[in-house]
Amino acid sequence: MDRFELTDGRLLGITTDDASSNYSMTREPQSMLEASGIEWPTLRNHIPCMAHVIQLALGAFMSSLGVKGRTKSWEAHQRDRQFEENESMDIRKSQRLRKEGNARINKVLAVRPGLATIIEKVCIS
Repeated sequence: MDRFELTDGRLLGITTDDASSNYSMTREPQSMLEASGIEWPTLRNHIPCMAHVIQLALGAFMSSLGVKGRTKSWEAHQRDRQFEENESMDIRKSQRLRKEGNARINKVLAVRPGLATIIEKVCIS
């Protein structure tokens, strides 16, 4: 507090998550400031993070409904999604290649009777 020049009463408040150790931690600035003759009531100046409080409340509410959150991180979800897209693309590509290959075979089969006739004529002459 000395380093940041907060011993003269300019400390307005401390925002923390809801961990019980933070309530204990905020009593220390109160003791230090009171030793300097400055009133700094912990209960008024300790501000639990509202986003964290909302998250805890929503988590308890969703849990009471039996709703479970994601078990994977966003990055893992994106990796899985990319893998599925690539796999789907590979399947479409192999289907396209198979279709093209079948089309080539069908062309050869269509030309085959004509080839047999040409081969007969060449071999007989």
